Amino acid sequence: MKFEAILKDPSAVYDKPQDVLDDGNLSRDEKCEILKQWEYDAVELQVATEENMPGPEDSTLDDILAAKQKLLDCDDEV
Repeated sequence: MKFEAILKDPSAVYDKPQDVLDDGNLSRDEKCEILKQWEYDAVELQVATEENMPGPEDSTLDDILAAKQKLLDCDDEV
């Protein structure tokens, strides 16, 4: 799958953030970008949920942050 397509919705391509780390077809920088996008999406979902908008109950934000930490110096900006 093309990198640009993955960036649009990482959760549609990967079941969990660790799967991004395990993808040998991606560079380290691509993995960081995907995890940053997934983190942004998860934060937006949390905000929507806090505003009583429906969404999945299972948030993967902690898993995303842990995966980013494994890559060490992914930029922390969301």
